[in-house]
Amino acid sequence: MAKKRKRRRRFSAVLGSILGFVAASVMCGVLVASLVVPAVAAAGMGVSSSIGFFESLPGDLTVAPPSQATKVLTSDGQQIATFYAENRVKVPLDQMSPFIKEAIVAIEDGRFYEHAGVDPQGILRALVSNLTKGGEQGASTITQQYVTNVLNEAQLSQDRPDAVVLNGQKNIGDKIREMKLAISLEKKYTKDQILEGYLNIVFFSNNAYGIESAARYFFSISAKDLTLPQAALLAGVVNSPTLYNPVTNPDKSIGRRNLVLSEMLRLGKITQAQHDEAVATPIQLKITPQQQGCAYASMAPYFCDYISHLILNNPAYGPTETDRERLLYRGGLTIATTLDSRLQAAAQAQVDGTAGANPDRWAASLLSIQPGSGKILAMAQNTVFLPQPGKFDTNLNFNVDAKDAQGNDLNGAGGFQPGSTMKPFTFAEWLNEGKTLTAEVDASRRVYPLGFPWKDSCGKVLGAYSTAQANPALGAADDLQNAEDGFYRPMPVNYGLYNSINTATFASASQLDFCGIQKMVDAVGLHSGLDSSPVNMHQLGNLLGGTGVAPLTLANAFATFATDGRYCAPIALVSITDAAGAKLPAQASDCHDAVKPDVARGVNSVLQDVLKKGSGVWINPKVQDKLPTAAKTGTSNNNGSTWVVGYTTGLVTASFFGDALEGQKRAGQNVTINGTFYPSLDGYMIAGPQWANYMLKVAPLYPAAPFAPPPASMIGPNPNYRP
Repeated sequence: MAKKRKRRRRFSAVLGSILGFVAASVMCGVLVASLVVPAVAAAGMGVSSSIGFFESLPGDLTVAPPSQATKVLTSDGQQIATFYAENRVKVPLDQMSPFIKEAIVAIEDGRFYEHAGVDPQGILRALVSNLTKGGEQGASTITQQYVTNVLNEAQLSQDRPDAVVLNGQKNIGDKIREMKLAISLEKKYTKDQILEGYLNIVFFSNNAYGIESAARYFFSISAKDLTLPQAALLAGVVNSPTLYNPVTNPDKSIGRRNLVLSEMLRLGKITQAQHDEAVATPIQLKITPQQQGCAYASMAPYFCDYISHLILNNPAYGPTETDRERLLYRGGLTIATTLDSRLQAAAQAQVDGTAGANPDRWAASLLSIQPGSGKILAMAQNTVFLPQPGKFDTNLNFNVDAKDAQGNDLNGAGGFQPGSTMKPFTFAEWLNEGKTLTAEVDASRRVYPLGFPWKDSCGKVLGAYSTAQANPALGAADDLQNAEDGFYRPMPVNYGLYNSINTATFASASQLDFCGIQKMVDAVGLHSGLDSSPVNMHQLGNLLGGTGVAPLTLANAFATFATDGRYCAPIALVSITDAAGAKLPAQASDCHDAVKPDVARGVNSVLQDVLKKGSGVWINPKVQDKLPTAAKTGTSNNNGSTWVVGYTTGLVTASFFGDALEGQKRAGQNVTINGTFYPSLDGYMIAGPQWANYMLKVAPLYPAAPFAPPPASMIGPNPNYRP
């Protein structure tokens, strides 16, 4: 009795649905007939109000490209990372296995190539089946399903998920609109174009959208290589991606697959032998986890992060950050970058080995830039983006600024005190003012009292510049210290630079115009790593590197010397194309003359001596034997930041080792690193070998010429000085 009542209730429910559908059709003036056979409607059949309702519905569908994954590539075409909101890779129909095309048609719409977008036989069959057998068999054609997917994708791409209408949520109005749009779509596109669009947009579960992503995720192959049982399995999933997910519901998935195979056999798309062999084939998944974003980059995660910020911060890619984020994650961009995978691999291996197990979380980084173009070729640090057992993890990028010049976040650590790597810029102004390489300075002087008459021709007065004057406001230096005793004496200025003598730098600055030093520092792009403001050379401490500077900034400043004084702004984006192949703005080399060529050559001549007989002589003698190289060491006051920035005419590299996360408060004194005890760290000790070993491997990839010598008149009175 209970069973009879249940059947009666089910019959009543189905009958009610049919009557509702029929009533709606009658109300719309035999709408079904007008949809399936538009000529009938044109002949005047139906109630005028019904035709008016039908005509008021949208009849044209804008098929915008669906959301696609963005690829970030190295300069040599290797993939760094992908970004996506929906994991989708669009492929043409001829790059899909014929089995998936036949399978999806067989199970979803066997009459796909016969109807005009809406299938009246399918509607009738579904009604009869639901009436006689129960269930909720649908009657939507592939074209109708494509319409629904296009409409929903448009809502998702505009960040309106609440506007998405799923099949179970459609009312009669939704279905009628879907039918009309399907008929319109069939007039604009061929069947194969519709099938291609459908297979590229439909959801296959596990964030795999489109057949290419589904094939890669479930089987680790391309869609063109899908076998018959694999294609049938995926075709079965789209009806209910959760229910038929082969990962979580393998039994239901294989049952659905076999149903697909039966339909393919019934329609004559496969033979009985093919059917039987496919049915006997077990599910053999080979899952490729979907890992998007820089945290899962195949290389250079921090360079990837820098790239993402360049796009998200730039109005050229959309008026708001939301628009730019949508473009990055949904636009199917192909972003070609400056990164050289050969240099990146070598840099990463080098920094990973620098500190060993590193329980104290000392930071090591290498950044390379190409002089003459500004291209960033490598960006590495000894950390991981996501926590891993025994690894030093951080999201902060040690190599770039915290913010750009507009105040936008770059996710950088904010720079580190450059120490003596700032000295070459005071020396450059020394030469710029017409002084010679070997002129003598009094490096015995350690006290510059308050009120010392420093020269400053651009002393700031209400934000403007005044005429030349002595500026006591620069402050005092009351007890200058050198790294070693024995250098408090008069000496040639070049000797003071390549031996990195603090008192020699101050002695030279006492004869210079601080306005000129400021202009020199500005000309080579030096700025604070915290907020991108200029390094204020009107503060005496900045003569010795008191303001934190990012490795990218410092390397690029030295690149100006490597190119005879030509400054090039750093660039990372070579080209950007969207999913349709249209080019978007990228970065081109932006170069200008910044330092006099003779001045740059004079600096280069002295910085070569750093490695030959100065503060970097112990780094690695093989470097000078094999490469025409110049460099400068640097160490902060508390030894917590150590550097070597060195270069050829073809490659510039900044090597950093020190404290990156403790606000540079941690001293590099009495520390044990990678099994070696250091009473105090110095640039030549760890940052130096890191730089040298890396440059010996990669610098030959960017051939370099010997540095051009400075003019003889610049050398001065003591060319053979040997103290």
